[in-house]
Amino acid sequence: MASWDDVRRIATALPEVDERDSESHPQWRVKDKLFTWERPLRPSDLAALGDQAPADPPLAVRAPDLGAKAALLADDADVYFTTPHFDNYPIVLVRLDRIDVVELRELLTEAWLARAPKRLARAFLESAD
Repeated sequence: MASWDDVRRIATALPEVDERDSESHPQWRVKDKLFTWERPLRPSDLAALGDQAPADPPLAVRAPDLGAKAALLADDADVYFTTPHFDNYPIVLVRLDRIDVVELRELLTEAWLARAPKRLARAFLESAD
């Protein structure tokens, strides 16, 4: 299963990514656009999730759009979840202890592609061919 070290390694390997801390929680940005971060659960999140709330802080990841978010949530509710705070936003929360590194890499790459400038994303995709 994945760890915060895996998140850091994968995210920082993507082009033009900066790692920052916000209130002592890591976040990763491409060209100053946030695409993934540690998102501790707030009291309102815990109340909404009840017994389903994970013990450890989840990873928040930007999905390309609301349809992609819905697909992730439907695909594996054991790994992906959301809270009312993120209603109508293409953000999904991830239980790191339940996602493998290969799937995490795909998820973070898609999030990066959704936030990266078009030229940078195109150059990245062309270099992967």
